[in-house]
Amino acid sequence: MTKEERKFQAELIKELEDIFDGCVILKNDPTYKQGIPDLLVLYGDRWAMLECKRHTSAKHRPNQDYYISKLGDMSYASFIYPENKEEVLDELQQAFGIRR
Repeated sequence: MTKEERKFQAELIKELEDIFDGCVILKNDPTYKQGIPDLLVLYGDRWAMLECKRHTSAKHRPNQDYYISKLGDMSYASFIYPENKEEVLDELQQAFGIRR
């Protein structure tokens, strides 16, 4: 993960904690299962997974598209980068049943 991506992820985690008061955010181990998204967000009885990228054209690693699709069918999962952050946060609020 690049420094730029780490910074985006750290800022995103703080923003998620502000929006979804009381949520639990777990960072996944990329060496455990290749392609699993970076973050698991637990909120009430709902969950979502987010794969952080530094920009829209950042390369997807093997299996990332598969897991975003599979986990999205189960709950909510998305790639998130600065260019689509607001859209993804809006979708996440809908998935969690809240509005900011």
